[in-house]
Amino acid sequence: MSESKEEKVYVKLVSAEGHEFFLDKEIAMASSTTIRTMLEGQFREAQDNIIRFPDIAGYILERVVRYLHYKAQYSNSTARIPEFLVEPEIALELLIAAKYLDC
Repeated sequence: MSESKEEKVYVKLVSAEGHEFFLDKEIAMASSTTIRTMLEGQFREAQDNIIRFPDIAGYILERVVRYLHYKAQYSNSTARIPEFLVEPEIALELLIAAKYLDC
């Protein structure tokens, strides 16, 4: 492995039930103001790269992580961007989580 290549750093996001999701730190920092603030400040999260969300259910946090990847993938795209589908059953909870995370 070449020394010039940097290793990717991941952030662990933990849901209310304890489900763990790993997200590339660059994507997390670029996509969510709340996560970026936690990782840049003098918070424990900045040292551990672990962020706990006791009020966000696992299935919602999973969709948030999917959306953050989607946003990173298509943010500078000039091609037609596919629709990010959200099931009506989870739309309200997802909206609340997105508002909290500012993403």
